[in-house]
Amino acid sequence: MKEIVLTWLNRFLVFDVFVVLIGFLWFAIGLIARSLGVSVIFDIWYRLWIPLFNPAIGILFLGALLSWLISKISQQFSRN
Repeated sequence: MKEIVLTWLNRFLVFDVFVVLIGFLWFAIGLIARSLGVSVIFDIWYRLWIPLFNPAIGILFLGALLSWLISKISQQFSRN
């Protein structure tokens, strides 16, 4: 059961990493475009910051911490 949960957690975290990377690239392109006078790309990204990218970053950190914690607890039980 633990292996199944960790497998799905890792799959979700990989997906989440791609969401965060896409958000970063979108942000960078939006800043460049905004400096050239086209602000629509950045404006759309900014509208999605709170509902999409901000939670994605939090979930990424929480998932990484949870994965580490599960592996540490598993190591403790396997030693005994």
